Amino acid sequence: MFVPKLFRSEDLNLMREIIRENSFALLISSVDKIRATHSMMMLNESDPENAYIETHISRANPQAKILKNGDEVLFDFLGAHTYISSSWYDHINVSTWNYEAVQIYGKVELMDQDELYSHLEKLTSKYEQFQQCPIMVKDMGKEFVEKEMKGAFGIKVIPTEIFIKQKLSQNRKENDFNNIISQLEQSDDDARRIAEKMKLIKK
Repeated sequence: MFVPKLFRSEDLNLMREIIRENSFALLISSVDKIRATHSMMMLNESDPENAYIETHISRANPQAKILKNGDEVLFDFLGAHTYISSSWYDHINVSTWNYEAVQIYGKVELMDQDELYSHLEKLTSKYEQFQQCPIMVKDMGKEFVEKEMKGAFGIKVIPTEIFIKQKLSQNRKENDFNNIISQLEQSDDDARRIAEKMKLIKK
C-alpha cells in the first residue's frame, strides 16, 4: 500500500479500531500464485508485546493447501471510506476517495488443534454475545466442534510490517476541508463516519 507521509499514521490504537470494526478482511499470499481469501480476523493481544493476527479458512481452499510455517502473507483491512466530490471545493480540482486502511505483512504459523479450538471459541463469542439467544462453542458440544474443525485451517500471522493509512483530506485548505465535512454529514453512515474522523484530526 502506497502511504504518502501526509496520510501515514503510527497510531496503533487506530490500527486496533480498524481491525476490530472491519474484521472480515483479505488474506493475500503469493506462494505459488497470487491468492486472496476473505476471512474473519482477530487481533490476539494476550501478550501485548507480541500481538498477532489469527484467522481460519476452509481446508478445501487452495490457499490452505499451499500455506506453511514461515510463508509471508498480507492482511488487508479497509476501514470507513467514502467518495469526495470535486464539486465541494471552491476551485477546479479532481474528485477522490477518503478512507482508512491497515495492511499487515507477516509470517505464517499454523495453528494446532488446541489453538484452533480456542480461536473458534473467541471468534464465536465476539459475534454471538450480541444475539438474542447466543450459542457459544461450549454449547455445541466438544465432539461436534472437533468434527467441524476438520474442515478448518487455522493460522497465526506474526507481523513484520504494519502500514496504517488515514486519507482524510489533510491536503485541502481549511474552507474546502470544512465544506467536505458538511457535505459528508448529509450522506450515508460511512460518509458520516469519515466526517467524524476528519473532525478529530482537525482538533
